[in-house]
Amino acid sequence: MPSSFIRCLSLAATLAVSSAITISEINSNKYLSPYSGKNVTNVTGIITAKGPSGLWLRSLTPDRHVRTSESIYVFGSTLDANLTVGDSIIVNGKVSEYRSTKDYVYLTELISPVLVKKVSSGNNVKALVIGKDTSDPPTEQFSKLDGGDVFAVPNNVSQISVANPTLEPDKYGMDFWESLSGELVTVRSPRAVAKPNSYGDTWVIGDWGVSGKNGRGGLTMTNKDANPETIIIGTPLDGTVNPKNTKLGDTLSEITGVVTYAFGFYRILPVTAINVTKSPTPLLPSTTKLTSNDKCDGITFGAYNVENLAPTSAHMGAVAAHIVDYLKSPDIMFLQEVQDDNGPTNDAVVSANLTLTTLIQAIASVGGPTYAYATVDPADDQDGGQPGGNIRVAYFYKPSLVRLYKPNAGSSLDANEVLAGPTLKYNPGRIDPTNEAWTASRKPLVAQWEVIAKNGTGAGRFFTVNVHFGSKGGSSSIQGDARPPVNGGLDDRLAQSTLTANFVQSILAEDKNARIITAGDFNEFTFVQPLTTYTSLSSLKDLDEVANVKNTERYTYLFDMSSQQLDHMFVSKAVANKGAKYEHVHINTWVEFAAQISDHDPSVAKLDVCA
Repeated sequence: MPSSFIRCLSLAATLAVSSAITISEINSNKYLSPYSGKNVTNVTGIITAKGPSGLWLRSLTPDRHVRTSESIYVFGSTLDANLTVGDSIIVNGKVSEYRSTKDYVYLTELISPVLVKKVSSGNNVKALVIGKDTSDPPTEQFSKLDGGDVFAVPNNVSQISVANPTLEPDKYGMDFWESLSGELVTVRSPRAVAKPNSYGDTWVIGDWGVSGKNGRGGLTMTNKDANPETIIIGTPLDGTVNPKNTKLGDTLSEITGVVTYAFGFYRILPVTAINVTKSPTPLLPSTTKLTSNDKCDGITFGAYNVENLAPTSAHMGAVAAHIVDYLKSPDIMFLQEVQDDNGPTNDAVVSANLTLTTLIQAIASVGGPTYAYATVDPADDQDGGQPGGNIRVAYFYKPSLVRLYKPNAGSSLDANEVLAGPTLKYNPGRIDPTNEAWTASRKPLVAQWEVIAKNGTGAGRFFTVNVHFGSKGGSSSIQGDARPPVNGGLDDRLAQSTLTANFVQSILAEDKNARIITAGDFNEFTFVQPLTTYTSLSSLKDLDEVANVKNTERYTYLFDMSSQQLDHMFVSKAVANKGAKYEHVHINTWVEFAAQISDHDPSVAKLDVCA
């Protein structure tokens, strides 16, 4: 082979390796670099930030296209330690796509860097102001691969790592943050939209346009909108520590840092720690305005997930105070996550008599009524939750005002039935408890009640269903590789909602005017398949809709970037058509993490259950 031809091949190979010298070319306008796994030379840029394991470079020759980031993370401690922010350098390295687990999105970075030359020092480094030097982040859609609905089913039909879509940062939130990967940015007028995690990582929004803003300053998740305009503020680059007592709606000082992806989310690593400048007022919510009429035309119903409540729980007294002071001692309480009499001790104990009587005594000691209770103990280790805790649902009720109609409690394995009347075979009793849909999950508890008139006779009968559906364990990150994201336990909750709805329908088949209230921790959103199926099959009405609760105030839980609602109340038409009222009391979502009593807010309804 002629030597001239060999030299031409060598030159062509060199040009192929060296052609991707600009950072925007390395990043490309997609999630994955076309140069992944290849060596590149003479990559030139200004150092905009330094971290403990690398630095960030911004291109000196930007293409100024909104789809391509002009910055990149250079991973490795082999570069000259004397390099600093503002230095212009030339480096060689290898393009890599990194993620710590297959469920995450890849981060394009330059590894095994070699310093070719330090060109100059003291160059001006200016952060891009989000919403000024960039467009506003999109407010509804995360990725085009979600098909218009981040909650759509089936889940995980596509993956970013496979499809590698072209970025459309004006339409999709993940594309927006990906297009800024590696960039030094500033968030003006930031506000916390959730509580920080154990590392101090805090979700924020800036002064850009948002959707779903609630009265406390957070963003409420609504149908097809899970707030992609938010960004999490991660570990500060200077070794300081973000505060862990930040609250929903707190105002923060201006934040500058670099955009990256880690632990399943896009995030900004700030130059220094978050600083809280102001908290919203009042610090605590108002007590409920809904109080009982002490007769059937105004019975109050409370619902509260009391988070692994055992007789020795440190939060026992606080739960009691919440029920009395904030919920105004509802006539009937739907309780979830009530543990057995020795809590998480994993033995054969399943009774919760001590747990429930301890809470009753605590309520009475702070000025509340002396409640009676109704529950059915689960079979040992069959209902999920904390090992040994045997969590279950239970009712508290005021025995002077309401009572079980023809009480006849079922056992843990007895399947309740609707009899003519309608009445219940077991009162209270569980719904099909041996069905595989309830594997490692709580079984709904159905009860029939009557209001006691002044002369002692019944003055209005109604049914309740207390639920705590299967958890979302196994879900993927909403900003992860799987699109739409995996909604853990969805199939279980779909089966559970179907069984529960069919039971409700069997009551209505006996009496179309039956008064039915279902409440509890459904572990799902009203606009996602398990609950759309539930309302469709049961014919029950979402009480938030019936009572005209604002969409943005429908939240009982904080998770990731969103104020969201897992706890619901649904009622039959006979109840919905009588001026129903409903409130969520944000006693746990508004306070700092250390001050919350449960991870759920309680709710209160006032309903007419007269015949």
